[in-house]
Amino acid sequence: MKIALLGIGLMGFPMGRRLCEAGHTVHVWNRTLGKAQRLASAGAIVHDQPSAAVQDADLVITMLDNGAVVGHVLFDLGTAAAMKPDSLVVDMSSIKPVEARDHAARLSELHITYLDAPVSGGTIGAGNGTLAIMAGGKASSFERALPILDVFGRATHVGPTGAGQLTKLANQMIVGASIGIVAEALLLCERGGANMGKVKEAITGGFADSRILQVHGQRMVERDFAPRGKMSVQLKDLRNALSTAQEVGFDAPITALFEQLYAQGIEHGLADLDHAGLFVELASRNGMS
Repeated sequence: MKIALLGIGLMGFPMGRRLCEAGHTVHVWNRTLGKAQRLASAGAIVHDQPSAAVQDADLVITMLDNGAVVGHVLFDLGTAAAMKPDSLVVDMSSIKPVEARDHAARLSELHITYLDAPVSGGTIGAGNGTLAIMAGGKASSFERALPILDVFGRATHVGPTGAGQLTKLANQMIVGASIGIVAEALLLCERGGANMGKVKEAITGGFADSRILQVHGQRMVERDFAPRGKMSVQLKDLRNALSTAQEVGFDAPITALFEQLYAQGIEHGLADLDHAGLFVELASRNGMS
């Protein structure tokens, strides 16, 4: 299958590499050309314009920063207009459900099918092919994309267009809040004189155990906040969740609290840390290193 991949950042790079290793013909583009050129050694064909990358592609994957960027790349740069009819766009970026529905409608006018399929699992999951993929759109579109989605991980069709993005927002609400409470709990134990690493070990296997405790909790123990998923991206997702909640008339006070905490951390210079870097903000509040 001829595939175009637009967006070769932290997630797009390992995903593109997996596509090449699976034997697909992969055309790639990134706003910063050098990032796309990293995939040339894996066999990808690099383009300096997204419209050139998508010509004759059967399936176009977008992995971009946000909904505004996805819209700009697809429509303002002439990318969608360069796609052949009956091609399939799979947007694996994390955007608002309302943006996904808008993009789907505009692509439909060009006889292009759309699937919103955001992911969870970070750069580790992207590299290992173990991403959780949440897909919204027609069942037929999902089945068409499934052989490619299987390269990246486990895909689930969760409903109509926009449902994939809604599910990703739920995921990010849980992730953001869980990181916060793990950080707060470990810091409390350290302040009280316990060994943070041993606390994590002690509660492993109990009801408080979780993927967040094991992965992000370990980063906190090691003070390793190199970005896999950035604080700034986590904040964007929480704000998208609050915006969506407002649209449907839903009160989300817990998400609102964590939106404030991540925003304050970013105001204090933590934007480029891993989202486990909320630990740094909470430690600073308590005068801890």
